[in-house]
Amino acid sequence: MNLSQGRPYLAIPGPSVMPDRVLAAMHRPAPDIYAGALIDMTASLYPDLRAVARTAHHVAIYIGNGHAAWEAANTNLFSRGDRAMALVTGQFGTSWANAVERLGVRVDRIDFGRNAPADPARLADALRADVRQEIKAVLLTHVDTASTVKNDVAAIRSALDGTGHPALLAVDCIASLGCDPFEMDLWGVDVMVGASQKGLMTPPGLGFVWFSDRAAERCRASDLRTPYWDWTPRAFADEYWQQFCGTAPTHHLFALREALTMLVHEEGLEAAWARHRRLAGAVWAAVDAWGQGGDIRLNIADPAARGNSVTSVRLGGAAERLRAWCAAQAGVTLGIGLGMESAVDWLRIAHMGHVNAHMTLGALSAMEAGLRALGVPRGDGALNAATEAIAGA
Repeated sequence: MNLSQGRPYLAIPGPSVMPDRVLAAMHRPAPDIYAGALIDMTASLYPDLRAVARTAHHVAIYIGNGHAAWEAANTNLFSRGDRAMALVTGQFGTSWANAVERLGVRVDRIDFGRNAPADPARLADALRADVRQEIKAVLLTHVDTASTVKNDVAAIRSALDGTGHPALLAVDCIASLGCDPFEMDLWGVDVMVGASQKGLMTPPGLGFVWFSDRAAERCRASDLRTPYWDWTPRAFADEYWQQFCGTAPTHHLFALREALTMLVHEEGLEAAWARHRRLAGAVWAAVDAWGQGGDIRLNIADPAARGNSVTSVRLGGAAERLRAWCAAQAGVTLGIGLGMESAVDWLRIAHMGHVNAHMTLGALSAMEAGLRALGVPRGDGALNAATEAIAGA
């Protein structure tokens, strides 16, 4: 018997669940791209994009995914032959470093493994060793989507400042934006990268780069910049088309407008952070309970170093079987393991964006049923632990 009929639930770390209101906002004829309502609506996006980044600085919108946003940041930050420092805490930290390197930038990596955050002291030592101060920027993922490690951005900034090194701080917030607390200005971030398809609850296709006045000045002469990726006309456009280097991504913009209304003006950003923290706590409590009787554990031991948007879980030898069972029998799609030692041992549970208590508890219940059906050894009490976390017990 198949029990998966009904509305499916995509519990993967992007694209996340999109609200019906966001989808409905896209269901309209193509607008005039030269005058009228679209121009005014687009202008309303920028204050809200600054609000979700907690910055008074600049933002450029690109048509593309998170990798495109990396490319935008990279080409504006660097010139050929420049030097960067990448603090790697998972698959996406590695991928960002590789993307920079392929542009002809020398990248020094400090790899902290897949289950621990970046150590500010090691960064400080590396910067002090750069006596000629050649490193132009330090690259960091706030939450690595694969390992689900969350880095302490403020501590990294403090370590950087403590050395007196002039390097810029660039942070990838693709997996954390709208889900985990982030303070671009308060934490001294110079460049911030985001995308539409996770906490911003909008279909994949929009990338964002926020940048400070300091970054704009330091990077003014970067020779990797091309007309399409140049953030200057996008952030300081004289004409509407310059914001997108051509035709605007019209229907994505309508979707983003509705999503930002929900996140910034209705729920409120701090309330969204608190919601994600509570839902994440329910997932962590369930996994801890399962782990009392089987080879099941969270990837990140320290709760302070876990992202609130997605959780990486080890299920020794059973991850792929459980993913298949949940999709086929319960209509719940869990995320694949990425960048870990064995894909059959790891999966990810997303709790990002347009997600509430019954969705998270439902996914955990489906997982409990799957573990039972597959005979996977586990501890008892996972669902009770999750409901207690939701209740705030």
